[in-house]
Amino acid sequence: MRIEAVDFFYAAMPEISLDADGSQDALLVRVRAGDFEGWGECEASPLTSIAAFVTPRSHGVCQPVSASVLGERLDGVEDIARIAALVERQSMDLLQAAHTWSGIEIALWDLLGRRYETPVWRLLGYTASTPKTPYASMLFGDTPQETLERAAAARAAGFRAVKVGWAGYGEQSPARDADQVAAAREGLGDGDLLVDAGQIWGEDVEAAAERLPALEAAGATWLEEPFQPQAFRAYAALAARSPLVGIAGGEGAHSAHMALNLIDFAGVRFVQIDTARIGGIGPAKRVADHAAAHGVTFVNHTFTSHLALSASLQPFAGLAEHRICEYPVGPRAVALAITREHLVPGPDGTIHAPDAPGLGINVDLDAIAPYLRAVEIRVDGETLFVSPAPSGTVKDAVAL
Repeated sequence: MRIEAVDFFYAAMPEISLDADGSQDALLVRVRAGDFEGWGECEASPLTSIAAFVTPRSHGVCQPVSASVLGERLDGVEDIARIAALVERQSMDLLQAAHTWSGIEIALWDLLGRRYETPVWRLLGYTASTPKTPYASMLFGDTPQETLERAAAARAAGFRAVKVGWAGYGEQSPARDADQVAAAREGLGDGDLLVDAGQIWGEDVEAAAERLPALEAAGATWLEEPFQPQAFRAYAALAARSPLVGIAGGEGAHSAHMALNLIDFAGVRFVQIDTARIGGIGPAKRVADHAAAHGVTFVNHTFTSHLALSASLQPFAGLAEHRICEYPVGPRAVALAITREHLVPGPDGTIHAPDAPGLGINVDLDAIAPYLRAVEIRVDGETLFVSPAPSGTVKDAVAL
């Protein structure tokens, strides 16, 4: 069968705040081939990602992503890798291509899983979907007391691990940050405490190191993304000064090579991969295999919908010793509306990648209809893209 159409659905909250909360909008991708369809999600700016699919070519290796996707054969997982190589080559100079392709690639895995009536994790070669311990992923509160209350609420809800971050952490004094970390520990109790710096220190190792004593005192498991994604020397230098607190990074990786370099050269103990950024499920699986072989713990990154959550679990679903996973505990309404199913922790507090065809998650176009934004892209009077109708069928949705 051949890829007949790729449809993008841009959904967003009515108002977008400046909070570091990626669940405020979403770009869903529907791919259709023969009698089958699959769904994916991009973790990126929706409008620019759509544009990368339809933009006029600039030259031979700056082509739209569509040039490598539409009309291509899709019969097995090897075709996904082949198309990925086409995108990498033909859109080499189109920097948004990796984000656009990520959502399409996820949808291709979902489509193949549905065609062959098997979960994506089985297509990846795993024989079981092993339990993962979700950590409640949230922002620091405006005050230490608010942080304490948020962590306590997550623990009361059954979470045994909590990650707090952003919301000014690292922007003011180490003493102020220490109070926030101590409050999170007090609210959480004896669970696993994770702290996310959100790349705040660029490549300033000394600024990051000033926070280590408070993190050590609180028994933090890791300090996440202290630096920019490719600041490998800074990562390595901080890791050497942090025997008790592990350094985590990788969510900003938009290629497998970036994540592999973090493992090989940056001293991270945890590599966090977002399938909706790195190029999809295939590259994430490559990183998971490399991490497992080199004593680094693979962790998913996701902060949007349960479609994205399922996609992020697939690459390490069968790695039983890699148990911790990110779980968006308080996403915005648009993120919750995207899917009919939600991955809810069971009585033992764990979640699994679904044991159902594809990603095992179904998109609810009726539920997200109120959040959909109408997009039309035109150049010289020619329409390059028009948002498909939410109720569109395989035969009548817009295909460009």
